[in-house]
Amino acid sequence: MKSLPDTDETLLIRTDFSDPTAWQALLTTVMTPNQDGFLANVHPVDDLANHDLPTQQILSAAREVNTDLFIVADKTALTAPEMPLLALLLFDENDECEESEARQEHGQLRVFATELWSVENNISLANMDWEDFENAADNGVFRGF
Repeated sequence: MKSLPDTDETLLIRTDFSDPTAWQALLTTVMTPNQDGFLANVHPVDDLANHDLPTQQILSAAREVNTDLFIVADKTALTAPEMPLLALLLFDENDECEESEARQEHGQLRVFATELWSVENNISLANMDWEDFENAADNGVFRGF
């Protein structure tokens, strides 16, 4: 994997290259403001070097850039009707963790493409906590509030 771009925007990393039309449809969905004008602030990473890249490799590369939230357009995201993207959040080693919990290095959650703005905007601006989205998810998928 090549190094990820260092940008102020949240990276949207494409790992499935089987359907260019599905990728374009996903980009259109993500880059179109919702009815209230909200839009995810993402930087698409469309590089064949990321083909079928496992989550652990993405997380390893992610530690080298200045952001904690990453969005992955994998096979699931590009084949399911709702385009459930994989959102990954790196946890800072200083983040609070209850002693009874096993220390996790990241959180992951599927997010409908139409709702990506909510996760991206609120996590990036620290308006809401990751747990707010996990708690609102149904079977590991955030469909909106």
